[in-house]
Amino acid sequence: MKNEMWVEFDAKSVNEGFARVTVAAFLTQLDPTLDEISDVKTAVSEAVTNAIIHGYEKEEGKVRLSCALDGDTAVITVEDQGTGMEDVRKAMEPFYTTKPELERSGMGFSFMEAFMDEIQVESEIGIGTRVTLKKKIGAKEDGNWDGCGDSSY
Repeated sequence: MKNEMWVEFDAKSVNEGFARVTVAAFLTQLDPTLDEISDVKTAVSEAVTNAIIHGYEKEEGKVRLSCALDGDTAVITVEDQGTGMEDVRKAMEPFYTTKPELERSGMGFSFMEAFMDEIQVESEIGIGTRVTLKKKIGAKEDGNWDGCGDSSY
């Protein structure tokens, strides 16, 4: 099964929650666990927040969010046409931030990497940034709902 959606919204912090809920609702067709939904929502939140805060700084702009389901894999893309990054590797280092005055922890990419199976970041100065997140949905450990390994009581 292949299914896709995309949405574009203003690069405003109030729209970060909208992005999280939109992707979560789209993923429900794969019957994800609550943990899987939480992981994806966290990663999407970080990617969208980065696009808003770092991509556009104080300028107006748009964020494009897309999600494709290919079998049991979700491929989520967050794109901006903002300032871009000079050094993607440096930006992805834990605790690295260009906005310490905004109390940014510099852990956004680390969280994305921790919660998703794969992350790819492409960026070009003056052109923008594209973050692609991949996660296999339904990769339950042993099929037991409580994770204890014993379903008898």
